[in-house]
Amino acid sequence: MSLRGPQAMASLDEAMRDIRREEDEISKRLARSGERVSKIRESEADLVRELAKMRLDPAIQSELQGHISNAESKARDMLKAHASELSATEKALAVIDDKLGALTAERAKALKTQTARQVELDRLAASIASDMESNKVYVEQRDSAVQLLDTANQSMAKTEQAETDREDKGRPYRDDPLFMYLWENGYGTKNYRANNLIRYLDGLVARRIGFAKARPNFAMLNEIPLRLREHAENQIAAAQASQSKVEALQMTAVDAAGGKPVRAQIAAAQQQIEAIDEKITAAEDERDATAKNLSLLAQGADPAFEQALSTLAASLLREDIQTLLAEARRTATGRDDTLVAQIDDARMRVKDEDNETREQRQRLKTLAARRRELEDIQWEFKKSRFDDPRSSFGEERLVGDLLNEFLRGGITAANYWDQWRRSQNFNQDSPWSGGGSRGPAGGSNSPWGERGGSTINWPNGSFGGGRGSGSSGTGGGWSRGGSMGGGFSRPRSGSSGGGFKTGGGSGKSGGFKTGGGV
Repeated sequence: MSLRGPQAMASLDEAMRDIRREEDEISKRLARSGERVSKIRESEADLVRELAKMRLDPAIQSELQGHISNAESKARDMLKAHASELSATEKALAVIDDKLGALTAERAKALKTQTARQVELDRLAASIASDMESNKVYVEQRDSAVQLLDTANQSMAKTEQAETDREDKGRPYRDDPLFMYLWENGYGTKNYRANNLIRYLDGLVARRIGFAKARPNFAMLNEIPLRLREHAENQIAAAQASQSKVEALQMTAVDAAGGKPVRAQIAAAQQQIEAIDEKITAAEDERDATAKNLSLLAQGADPAFEQALSTLAASLLREDIQTLLAEARRTATGRDDTLVAQIDDARMRVKDEDNETREQRQRLKTLAARRRELEDIQWEFKKSRFDDPRSSFGEERLVGDLLNEFLRGGITAANYWDQWRRSQNFNQDSPWSGGGSRGPAGGSNSPWGERGGSTINWPNGSFGGGRGSGSSGTGGGWSRGGSMGGGFSRPRSGSSGGGFKTGGGSGKSGGFKTGGGV
């Protein structure tokens, strides 16, 4: 059973809400922990006062109580200001969450409207399909585009195979330090530079390892993929140009049949969606900054809060108090023992709170990182138009086990997104065969990389799939998608950066130098 684009988007939205909810809960838990530590310290101070009354003369007792009371008073004022700032930040975060919820709902409504208009356009396309099949110019152009597309896919497949061979067959060369030494120094080429002694020694090494025979083979392994990729990219450009001509003919025919207003409505809905997405991105960045501030406040990283607790703690760890406790422990007075035990218990509870706080801080840090990764994935998801109703995914575990594994950190964001990309297809459900013409890799994916496909879901399924002309739906890319590469492209405000590299990269696998060249 396949997973539809809107369902998939809804699952990612739900996961995002869960992450944000847990972040909020941990922040509140940390804030309560700080309050508990403060109250425990105040209770400890009361116990110390009581112990001092029993064991110290009035003059020393008064001095000690003055130190403690002064520290308590300062801490109380600082903690009150901290609590006020914490409350204000929590309210600000709640406002942003409400804004994000409203924007998400508004986006879903706009997508639903766009989908309804798309259905109208697809029906119109189906009604004129037979007429288009009798249009010689259109059929010839479409068939030419499909042929060019098949050629481009085959060319890219050969390129990827050559790149695989470069990696696998080139490994023995790269693993040989003597060969790589000579190669990287350009031995046997016009780029080689060395004095007579080094030339003599390098010549001995070259003859010993058979470098003269091996070097051309290794050079060819490196050069062939580069030439093939250049050729494949030219083939893709030609296919794209031909596809543009097909789309122009499609648009002309649909507009002539009355489809222009519907296309305009689809375009308007798309503009609305894109505007909402910009607002969502801005709100997410605002939320990220606010959540970070709340996290710092909740963890006690606020200088005023830290000073408040450290001042109170320092007053209870004074040397004279430690001496008082030590003397009380040496006596057998029952009341002394009770007070000392209560003070020790208070200090142990503070330690327990500190240990719990460290764990919660780490969890909060992990959640923040995972939330940002999921924002990156959702950005790419929308950019690729994977939330289109005609988009589907063959792997249901993407919103089940794999999603949970990603959230637990079992797989990287790049790996998780790559599995989405590989599982995705743009479905073409119309029964019209169109004389057997086929789209990329069997007509299931949008073939045009960052360009996207036609607005119209043509019944033959030869080129439809993108949502809107000029859309950025990748549909998995060309053939096996091995050349996609790159990193997450979600813009980030400030210096927080873009995201995570997914690896790959056009024609750059292998990681070795080309050295002396051919």
